[in-house]
Amino acid sequence: MPRKPTQTNEDPENEKMENTPNNLQSEIDNLSRMLAAVLDYLADEENEEIDIEYLFDKTEGLREWRKQHQEKNRKLIEEEIKKSLGDLSFEDLQKIREQIKEK
Repeated sequence: MPRKPTQTNEDPENEKMENTPNNLQSEIDNLSRMLAAVLDYLADEENEEIDIEYLFDKTEGLREWRKQHQEKNRKLIEEEIKKSLGDLSFEDLQKIREQIKEK
């Protein structure tokens, strides 16, 4: 009888972001560049207000980095919520269900 193919826990997304020394250094350089641009903007005394859209528009890659960061945090929050559901009472679960339905 044929054997089922074994499943691996490898995520194709992770393969793209393999942490080779060159990729890691490139990421560090990119983050340093974005941080420097943001700090330059914040240090400019002519700016009376922080305009986040200006920062996103003028700092190459910042908007994309923020989206990736938010998505990563979203996944962590979702996992945290899933793990905590088992500890809740039936009444608490019903309240959460109603809150979700309202949205």
